[in-house]
Amino acid sequence: MKTIKKAKEMSAFSNRAKARGQTLALVPTMGALHEGHLSLVESAKEKANIVIVSIFINPTQFAPTEDLKKYPKNLLKDQKALKLFDPIIIFAPSEKDLYSSGFDTWVEEGTLSRRLCGKFRFGHFKGVTTIVTKLFNIVRPDYAIFGEKDYQQQLIIKKITRDLNYPIEIATCPTVREYDGLAMSSRNQYLSEKERKSATVLYKALIRAKKDIEGGETDCRKIIVGLGRLIGFEAIVRVDYINIVNPETLEEVKEIGKEKVLIAIAGRIGKTRLIDSMIVTPK
Repeated sequence: MKTIKKAKEMSAFSNRAKARGQTLALVPTMGALHEGHLSLVESAKEKANIVIVSIFINPTQFAPTEDLKKYPKNLLKDQKALKLFDPIIIFAPSEKDLYSSGFDTWVEEGTLSRRLCGKFRFGHFKGVTTIVTKLFNIVRPDYAIFGEKDYQQQLIIKKITRDLNYPIEIATCPTVREYDGLAMSSRNQYLSEKERKSATVLYKALIRAKKDIEGGETDCRKIIVGLGRLIGFEAIVRVDYINIVNPETLEEVKEIGKEKVLIAIAGRIGKTRLIDSMIVTPK
């Protein structure tokens, strides 16, 4: 297992690999790896000759009031987790290497990023799309692997890949969940025992919505009100949004028809913001 910490060295490695005819798969992460991340690595191993896992806590996707300073960081622990997949390349650049003094060039998607989480985390997706673009330019992967847990993010990445004509296949892997349905997230470790128990209500709400839709309910407002009441039983959970949207455009759906819909929920449990979503096909 090799760890590369300089962007120029990473680019040189990728160029040599491509010159030998090898394919590259990139798994972008911010570290604090869990089983969800490892499922992405496993998928990447199936697609390409060489897998690069980037580990970089990207400061530009955090608002001043968010958890940048306390975001979990342990490169040694992440390296140990990735040994199971050796041979593998870890790209762990410094902030100084990726954001030089005076940096002020951004990549911003203008439609999808304004919906759902974009209404609550101003500038977040601008930071995400900029760092992903930089990683694409440095690594030049043939494949990039993202998780469905961050549904809006992977949809935005697919769009900028098309819009900017990157010759990269974006693959999305299913959400990995804990035994009780809670979507795996690096931020779950912030939760107290009480908060951890309450957080499962997000998944319970998704299952409730799925049952409602599959049972023939078509009024989205009625479904959303019901989910709000369910989540409201957990007093420490504060909802940012509960939406039923088109899974391709993220536009709100008012009435369930024959097409798939995305149920998307975001909320705060104590000081921790969690998101979850599920695609549902009406019967």
